[in-house]
Parts: sequence; C-alpha cells; structure tokens
Amino acid sequence: MKNLSKFYINGQWVDPKGQDSHAVINPANEQKICDLPMGSEEDVNAAVAAAKAAFEDWSLSTPEYRLGLLERLLELYNAAYDEIAELMVTEMGTTLAFSKAAQAWVGTAHLEAAIDALKRHTWTEMRGTTQISHEPIGVCALITPWNWPMNQLVVKAAPCLAAGCTMVAKPSEFSPLSSIRFVELVHEAGFPPGVYNHITGFGHIAGEALSAHPDVDMVSITGSTRAGIAVAKTAAETVKRVAQELGGKSPNIILPDADLEKAVTEGVDACFINVGQACRSPSRMLVPHDRMQEAKDIAKAAAEKHAVGDPMTDVSLGPVVNEKQFRHIQGLIEQGIEEGATLVTGGLGLPEGLNAGYYVRPTVFGDVTNDMAIAQEEIFGPVLAIIGYEDEEDAIRIANDTVYGLSGYIQTPDMEKARAIARRLRVGSIWINNADWEATAPFGGYKQSGNGREHGEWGLHDYLEVKSIAGYA
Repeated sequence: MKNLSKFYINGQWVDPKGQDSHAVINPANEQKICDLPMGSEEDVNAAVAAAKAAFEDWSLSTPEYRLGLLERLLELYNAAYDEIAELMVTEMGTTLAFSKAAQAWVGTAHLEAAIDALKRHTWTEMRGTTQISHEPIGVCALITPWNWPMNQLVVKAAPCLAAGCTMVAKPSEFSPLSSIRFVELVHEAGFPPGVYNHITGFGHIAGEALSAHPDVDMVSITGSTRAGIAVAKTAAETVKRVAQELGGKSPNIILPDADLEKAVTEGVDACFINVGQACRSPSRMLVPHDRMQEAKDIAKAAAEKHAVGDPMTDVSLGPVVNEKQFRHIQGLIEQGIEEGATLVTGGLGLPEGLNAGYYVRPTVFGDVTNDMAIAQEEIFGPVLAIIGYEDEEDAIRIANDTVYGLSGYIQTPDMEKARAIARRLRVGSIWINNADWEATAPFGGYKQSGNGREHGEWGLHDYLEVKSIAGYA
C-alpha cells in the first residue's frame, strides 16, 4: 500500500509533520509490517482546519447528494471486500474465514444501514408555527480501536457523512491497514476535499489533541473505559459532545430449563468470537450451582474443539492483537488460578506446537465467584468464567453486579421469562437464545460501558443537532 507513510488531509495524501512512528507488527508471526507515522498536534491542527473549512458547503449539501456518494462508496467497498478482509488478517490476526464472514461484512452492513437511515430520515417538521429541524453537529473526531477495524470505523464514518458532518478519523495504530484502504475508497468515491480526513497517532498525543481542539464539535470514541474517561475529561473543557462505546463484561444467563449442552456450547463459541476480542463478548456464563460440574464438562469439550494457529489457515482462532494484550491476558489467567477458580482447560503459555505469535490457549474457568478479577475485569481474550447461581433472582443480581452495562444474554425456552429478565438487566443490548445481530438495531451501553447509541437511525441522530425556529410558518 503506497499511502502507509502519509496522512489524508483536505483531499490529498500528505507527509506527516510529526517525527514519531510506530512499528506495525503481524501478531501471527511477530514480524514487522511497516513503520507507521504518528501524528503530532500540528498534524491534528491541519486535519481539523481542513474539516472546518469544508463543513459549511458539505453541511448545506442535499441529502440526495450525500446519498449518491455513500452508495458509490458502498459499491467500491464491496469491490475491495476480499482485499480488506485479508488486510485485517495481517494487521490484527483475525482468521481469514472470520474476516470474510464478519470483519469485512460489517463494513458493508453499516454502510447499508446508514444509507437506509438517510433515505428514511425526516429533516424538518412543524409544531404549530415552529419549525423543528435537524442539522449536522459540525466537525467530528472519530477515534476507533483495533479489534473490529472496519466495524468501528464505518459505524461512525457512514452516519457522520450521511448527517452532513466533516471528520477527522484516527484509527488504532495496531490495525491501520484496512482503515487506510478505506480512505482510498472514500477518495475514489468523490467526497469533497476536507470532508473526510485521516491521521494515525498515539492516544495521549493525537487523541488528546483532537479531544481538546476548540474546532472539534463532537468526539466519538470506541475503546477501553479508561480511554473513554480520558477523552470525556479533555473534551469537557470545550463542552463538546462525546459519544462513547466502551468496555463490557457481559453475562450469559443459562436458566435451569435451557438445553444445557446447547447453551453452554454456543456460549463458549460466542465468548471466543474474534479470539474473545469483542466488547459484547459473553465472558461470564451463569449456570445453576447444581449443574456446575456438567457445565464445566460441556465447556471443556467445546473449548478444546477450537483449533489455534496461523489465521490464514483453516483454524477457528488466530492470535490476539499484540504482545501487550497477550501479557494482559496471561496476567489475568494467572490471577484467576491464584484466586481459586477451577482451571477447566487452557491456561498459561502458548498453545502446543506454537513458538511464535501472540496466541492464547482457549481457556475456561469454573467455580468462579463474581468478586474475582476474571469476573470483573475485561480480559479481551478467549477466556470464559463460569459462575454458579442459586436462583433466578441471584442470577439477575450477579449479572448486574459489574461496573459495565454493554450487553447481556439469556438462554431459556420460556420467552415470557426471558423478556421479564431482559427488562431487569442494566445493559444496552440483550440477545435471547443467541438471536442474530442486527446492523439496524441500536448498540451502546449503560454505566461505564459508555453513552450514546450507534447503528442505523440511532447512529445518524448522534451526529445531528436540533434547532427550533419559532414563527417560521
């Protein structure tokens, strides 16, 4: 890729002004892919200035004009689909099969959802003699993580563009390749200069500069709760809008009447999706105390079916994204053992037969109590904690006993009971009996899992201001 060493500002690929760089490492083999430039405050200022200059014309463009550009971008994205999928394998270790089936697919899904929301959106309405109108909020900083490179970028960029906002996107330095390819597609689609700007940089430098910049009207961040808090504190000085999709420690409540074999097996598989690097991962499995041993046996068999290895081959799990994440996961596995949880399978060290790459053994802990670190901290790896409960009330209590509130899962054939429990879980999204994910359903969290909602029309509304003009009629 010819643009790895440049930033995209005001419709052109330009040389960075900062001198810092970051080595992008292939997590499957620990080999360096490239040295990526890290943006300075001067680079941020240039990108924001371009977005600000482009905002007036772009904000006044017609929805039909923006719709045409988004539809062209969707065509180009789908044409580059396989290439984008392969880039994500290289940069963050997701398996090729999963990248094609999910990692690249969500980019298509979010573009389609934004296009649909734009087509259906009502921009003005009358209340008596007062006109109520929706207008783009302004210049937006989009800060995205490494674990779902296209999902997290497109779910922000597509509605941002649809709303008539301009932007500066700062993807993670750990998975930048697919994001750079996406910028090339934006350019080819014909978006006006300055509407979409792209830099890479460290969070404490470029991210902080974006959050603090007086000409940035909104920051949308997906990342850790720690990063979200830092952005919110910095952004508060200029009273800008902050949308946050942050961490999670999602409970998976398996009720006594569920098919335990099916529910536990599917729960293990769901926890290990993307090698466990998913904020909505059902990493806490709640089962009746008297079925703990049975659940452990089923989970052990399910986990040990997950082959780990080179993500370009026919395996279900590749590596985690980098050495820092590998060590974080190893530390929590060790802590789980020290705190007295039963190690059912997996554990410390590389999987058998692998001596390079950031591979984690698929791990299941049983007999976990909810006060243990592995039950409270977001591990972000293929590590499942099975927790016992006394009765339905105890399960709900345990499920809500966390600082997070992103997602929840309920397994039971009794739909009335499932719906009643769903109303009591303090989370933003719930999946009953492993229902399918919908790109048009709102996604976001309660408590320290963030604020705001993404996907479909909810994502579009995040980038809009509301104006009332009395006496309009």
